[in-house]
Amino acid sequence: MLTFEERIDPELLPGLEVYRLLGFTEQRLEGEVIQAIRAKLAEFRELAGSTLPPNDRVARTDHLAPGPEGAPDVPVRLYRPVDASGPLPCLVWIHGGGMILGTIDADDFTCDALSEAVGCAVVSVGYRLAPEHPHPAPVEDCFAALRWVAASAAELGLDPARIAVGGGSAGAGLAAATALLTRDRSGPGLVFQLLVYPMLDDRNVTPSSREFAGVMSWSREHNLSGWSALLGDGAGGEGVSEYAAPARATDLSGLPPALIQVGELDLFRDEDIEYAARLLQAGVATELEVYPGAYHGFDALNPESGAAQRAFATRVRALRRAFG
Repeated sequence: MLTFEERIDPELLPGLEVYRLLGFTEQRLEGEVIQAIRAKLAEFRELAGSTLPPNDRVARTDHLAPGPEGAPDVPVRLYRPVDASGPLPCLVWIHGGGMILGTIDADDFTCDALSEAVGCAVVSVGYRLAPEHPHPAPVEDCFAALRWVAASAAELGLDPARIAVGGGSAGAGLAAATALLTRDRSGPGLVFQLLVYPMLDDRNVTPSSREFAGVMSWSREHNLSGWSALLGDGAGGEGVSEYAAPARATDLSGLPPALIQVGELDLFRDEDIEYAARLLQAGVATELEVYPGAYHGFDALNPESGAAQRAFATRVRALRRAFG
């Protein structure tokens, strides 16, 4: 039987070293370990910013969206092509990080690339992180940012009738949860949800969630740590909200069309496939892609690989189609 690394697409092997350098050799992510990884991520971002030239074809501006009741305002960053005119469609993008890591800055290059390639605006959300801010803080921040986008559309040069939500990993899980909240709170309306290897199910009971224990990517142990940070002792138990773990939702009807992408070697593989199937069964137009030999975060860690470029091209086509 092949090992985890022997099953990986050879083009994607270099990305595993990033996991090692960031400290994911630690399988329990809590306390000082989280702080250490956050610090290393900040170092990586600073290094990338000093070595990669800024994209002068995309303008960035920072704003504050009114936060949930009784909570701080939510930092957001708006990206738009400098040569674009007229009200633009907008993707509300939510960064990943297992609910415990990540910042707006970390996804600058992703948002630049999507804005330029699609010809749309992107609004990236700086939601509060667990464990300092457990559920419902992260998803309520994301929903608050979405409401701000819709309410400020005219001022920002956006088209309120063409708003999508998306993200990667935990951010994709939050995007799916935001779509549920938007449906259940009667707006703002969404035309699409872009779910890149979404983190959807706190129960960790699928075959793939068990298959990838102890691996050098986002492992079962890492995932248990993330859900525990978000939900505390309630993770995996009864009564967890679907707005925390969208796989818990019993009704997926009335949601916007979706693209779900996941790797063959990602522990989220089976929960993502199941969610796509349930969306289809609920009458939601859904496209699903499973990438052979790809682990969690394969595209972000190996952006020049064929798999990453194919995944990105599909996202661009799907967003263009959704935005019309």
